[in-house]
Amino acid sequence: MAYNLLKGKKGIIFGALNDQSIAWKIAEKCYEEGAQIVLTNAPIALRMGEINKLAEACGNAPVIPADVTSNDDLKNLLQKSLEHFGGPVNFILHSVGMSMNMRKNNPYTSLNYDFTHKTFDISAISFHRLLQLAYQMDAISEWGSVVALTYIAAQRVFPDYNEMADAKALLESITRSFGFQYAKKKKVRINTVSQSPTRTTAGSGVKGFEGFISFAEKMSPLGNATAEDCADYCVTLFSDLTKMVTMQNLFHDGGFSFTGVTAEVIEQMEKSL
Repeated sequence: MAYNLLKGKKGIIFGALNDQSIAWKIAEKCYEEGAQIVLTNAPIALRMGEINKLAEACGNAPVIPADVTSNDDLKNLLQKSLEHFGGPVNFILHSVGMSMNMRKNNPYTSLNYDFTHKTFDISAISFHRLLQLAYQMDAISEWGSVVALTYIAAQRVFPDYNEMADAKALLESITRSFGFQYAKKKKVRINTVSQSPTRTTAGSGVKGFEGFISFAEKMSPLGNATAEDCADYCVTLFSDLTKMVTMQNLFHDGGFSFTGVTAEVIEQMEKSL
């Protein structure tokens, strides 16, 4: 059921690769709720993914390639979006992350630092780069909303999440620091959503992912939040219903983040004895 929460709003969605992507679900839900959108991803992701299919389903939304580590690419993306919409955007989703160390099975105690720098640049510094350019170009309207997707590994140790945990911690810090600056300038709010482990192309690449998603399901009193659930939540953050929420890391995980233990987890542990 649609509520027209984003009727008349315009936004940019980063990171939709295929229909397993959280960003894909968010784009669909934004369009369903009345928004006009621009889609973007890295050029290689556009070649590998199915984003044109999503664009067609979202009212033939423009697809503009952008390498998030390139100021020129991001500036071009923002400029073309402003031209397309005839003015500033109302919301932006940052759903971007990549770790070459994880892809190469390098443990946290034996990182390749060139890979680590790339992880930070793509997964966190890109958020500052995007916000700084938007700030300088006045690309987000007053009371606009920016959301980045994160994970609880920024606060707690999940060994196989590797240096992505550090990148997410930096992402959340940028959210607070830039959130203050943008709120003072133009009432723009910036938040992160800490989502349950979700079966996406990126998430499935984490070592032991299937075992962990089963554990999280047992550990969460409401169960794991799905990508569709996350899309619903992000829509509310892009809407006018959350105008006074900013600089927050918002857990969207079925209660996992504040649960110590559950009977289901204890039962599973006892069975393994």
